Amino acid sequence: MSTPIALDRAAPHKGIILAIILVSYVMIVLDISVVLTGLPAIQHQLGFTEANLAWVQSAYTLTFGGLLLLGARAGDILGRRLMFIAGLAIFTLASLAIGAAQSAAWMLSWRAIQGVGAAVLAPSTLALLQTNFEEGEERTRAVSWYSAAAGLSAMVGLILGGILAQWVSWRAGFYINLPIGVGMIAAARRYIPETVKHSGRFDLAGALTSTAGMAGLVYGFIRSGQEGWEDPFTMLTIGLAIVCLASFIAIEHRAEQPILPLWLFSSMQRSGAYAARVLYLGAMVGFFFFTTIYLQEVAGFGPARSGLAFLPATVLQFPFALAVPRLLRRYSPAQLLSVGMPIGIVAMGWLSLARPEANYMLAVGLPMLLIGISQGLTLSPLTIAGVAGVDPRYAGAASGAVNAAHQIGASVGLSILVSVAAIGTGSLKGLDMTARRIAQAYDGGTVMLILALVIVLVTIVVPASTNETRAQEQGC
Repeated sequence: MSTPIALDRAAPHKGIILAIILVSYVMIVLDISVVLTGLPAIQHQLGFTEANLAWVQSAYTLTFGGLLLLGARAGDILGRRLMFIAGLAIFTLASLAIGAAQSAAWMLSWRAIQGVGAAVLAPSTLALLQTNFEEGEERTRAVSWYSAAAGLSAMVGLILGGILAQWVSWRAGFYINLPIGVGMIAAARRYIPETVKHSGRFDLAGALTSTAGMAGLVYGFIRSGQEGWEDPFTMLTIGLAIVCLASFIAIEHRAEQPILPLWLFSSMQRSGAYAARVLYLGAMVGFFFFTTIYLQEVAGFGPARSGLAFLPATVLQFPFALAVPRLLRRYSPAQLLSVGMPIGIVAMGWLSLARPEANYMLAVGLPMLLIGISQGLTLSPLTIAGVAGVDPRYAGAASGAVNAAHQIGASVGLSILVSVAAIGTGSLKGLDMTARRIAQAYDGGTVMLILALVIVLVTIVVPASTNETRAQEQGC
């Protein structure tokens, strides 16, 4: 039995390793977005209610985000390549089961299992990227490709999902994971060396309380959209969720080997990056979810046309993300964030003005262009800030925190916007109710982005500017 070796910074096949990491991560992100344009068809075929439809996304992102930290810890203890392959296998099997779903319960069960696979796989992708590429320009370029691939696959998933939902079946979007998953498992076994395994134990109590807490928050917010905030069970669920999350923090404080080392939050920059990512992703997932409903239920687009309608966001997101390494030679991550986030705020506020009779290009297409620019300039700098100053030995924990913030934003953020969308719309019916709810969700997303910008300014932009000024004064 071969002994695991530490990854050499000058290891061969770096291009192939990067390609394996990117394709595998694309699978994860693709399955978040590929289902969106097929939501109306899924709702009708499997019998989802309008409010419960959000669980198609949340069942996946909840287990994904809730178990990410445990998955990251498993990579440190058992080896990141082993967990990378295990995650791929679980994810691929679950994709096949989802494609064969005949009921809402079956689909949600396997979406949750698919999230488990993603939780094992995702931390290994970023951790392998960190351990294979030198900190500095080389890693910045790799992280930029990583972020660009995530953004592009999200958009491609929307387009592909719409085309498949209309001309083939929404199920096909999950079946295509089989050849990709098998191919990546074979490639990983051949080209990616195993990392050094560290002795340790699994923080199961931390994983269970964090996942239960997040699930309770999501359930409570989604239920409030149906039953209102006066419902006792809604308030009980949210109260228990807060207790679980408080218990999680206490457990992590005492744990000898926590899944979320609290020292990660000792850096104001990293803490700000995590918080801003939660809010930013909450707004962006809300954008995808509610824009899909707007296009199909309000504007009357079919699934394929709805998917293609997201193209404006793709056109600029990918090139801007790829331009980040060159921009970072001249501008700091803080400067890029201070430009990218306000653009997103303008875009989301613009979308909130869309009405049933609005022109697509003016009301949706042009704001989408701004959404693409914002994502391209924002996600990579947030990732860089989220892993800044972390020793390579703790790459798994840091990458797990980044990915956890990403998925927590996606699940909890969407549930909050579902709740916001329902406020004051009980007396409305039909198209008027749907249009009002979508507009209110966009308003909520705008508020999230404003809060994210404030956090970035306070924790990243202003401190960076202060440090730069001090450095210049000392240089004089």
